[in-house]
Amino acid sequence: MSDMTSGDAAVVRAQELDPSEVKQCCAAAYDSDAARMLLGGSFHPGGLTLTERLGRILDLRPGMRVLDVAAGKGTSAIFLAKQFGCDIVGIDYSRKNIEAGNEEARTEGLNGKVAFQWADAEDLPFPDASFDAVICECALCTFPDKQAAAREFNRVLHSRGRAGLSDLTRDGALAPELEGLTSWIACIADAQPLSGYVALLSNAAFTVSVTERHDGALAEFVNQVRTRLVAAEVMVRLRKLVLPGFDFEAARTIARHALAAIREGNLGYAIIAASKQRTFETSKARSY
Repeated sequence: MSDMTSGDAAVVRAQELDPSEVKQCCAAAYDSDAARMLLGGSFHPGGLTLTERLGRILDLRPGMRVLDVAAGKGTSAIFLAKQFGCDIVGIDYSRKNIEAGNEEARTEGLNGKVAFQWADAEDLPFPDASFDAVICECALCTFPDKQAAAREFNRVLHSRGRAGLSDLTRDGALAPELEGLTSWIACIADAQPLSGYVALLSNAAFTVSVTERHDGALAEFVNQVRTRLVAAEVMVRLRKLVLPGFDFEAARTIARHALAAIREGNLGYAIIAASKQRTFETSKARSY
């Protein structure tokens, strides 16, 4: 699948696919030209303002080693390295994003301080206790096995390490238009209640210390996407932009129903921070 809003994705449910196919669909969607056009520089609500907020909650400092899970093209990782002086390893399921992130790190003169590599969040290629902090922004909700990912976050953290998430929250029923694979990729279909994310972390041996609602950031983000959709469609009609296979109607439908769900209190956005309780017995002696 090459587009986050292709017609096929609109009618397919993620549960009908193999988990590896879901991951490939998400990776293809978020390294596409359409994603850059519609989502801007930071692919999550609140942009770098909430990234900085998450970094401050985690008390990031120079010398700390931080894992950025689902790092995309590296916008947040590069920002955190500059803002807090920490060393960042970013992982992503898209090899195209990894190449773009490493190129941007070189351009910013951050070689040796920020690096990106391909990895699966549910099976991290790092030894136990490799990092001081783990960050995952607006991505856990797209992972097929969220609990496995949370356990991996715990495993790669030092004994006093901390994990910080930001993600969509879902409370109550959503419109059928928000239940397909496209909506899963857009972080909606399998978003959890805030209590669900807390439970995922607690079950992975974390102690949750901070939860913050930022629903307004999500509403602003969706409105920005709707504005960019209008501009993109005009540019395509004027032949000033080419987005092969992009389904504008499906994208408009999801954005419209998502905004309605936000207004009804069924969709929101939250930050969650947690500290590691203990180390799981399973370990990995891989080098990286």
